Amino acid sequence: MANPTLLLALTTLIGLGIVAMTVLAIWQGWLQLKLHELDRTRDTPETTPLTSHARIELADVKERLRRLEAIAAGVDL
Repeated sequence: MANPTLLLALTTLIGLGIVAMTVLAIWQGWLQLKLHELDRTRDTPETTPLTSHARIELADVKERLRRLEAIAAGVDL
């Protein structure tokens, strides 16, 4: 008959291997989820190049904001 200590060690080793494989599978699934999220965010309109009209509008908004900040600070332009 097998030594009880050896049997316990082998059972523990097998259990640890099963837990390690499960954690590895979960980790790979989580990485795949994050890659999928990154791919999905790359396709959003925020990352597309701005048209010339959009750039002009953005510059106009920035200028208005600068003027409002100057007014709030009490600076004459």
